[in-house]
Amino acid sequence: MTSLQPAVPAGLARRLASMGYDLLLLLGVLALTLLLPHVLIGHFLHLLATPFALWTHLFLVLLVYFLWFWTHGGQTLAMRTWRLRVVTRAGNPLRPAQALLRFLLCWPSLGIFGFGILWALVDPERQFLQDRIAGTRIVFR
Repeated sequence: MTSLQPAVPAGLARRLASMGYDLLLLLGVLALTLLLPHVLIGHFLHLLATPFALWTHLFLVLLVYFLWFWTHGGQTLAMRTWRLRVVTRAGNPLRPAQALLRFLLCWPSLGIFGFGILWALVDPERQFLQDRIAGTRIVFR
């Protein structure tokens, strides 16, 4: 890490609050990048996207959002507010492949009744399951 301040593991409550804030911010991002284009296409071209196209578009928008922020500073907009950063176990910035792995692991982690999030309750370092597998951690700065 390039900062003079030592990185300490982020608390669970702070990480959950950041996730909630990211959800609110993503509603605006998705309204502009997902909803608006499909509404305009439907209105002017009288075409409706298939559910598969909508889910693919959603997945790609989220992929670009998270990979961009995680590989360019290690922080999403909400993580900046809560002073969190995602880094490798050694404290270095994420590589694109590592950020992609973390993103892909987040889906089942949240989708299976939040199992990957609940994992932090039993993990010795209080890390989410996707962070444990991807070799990342979220730190407070």
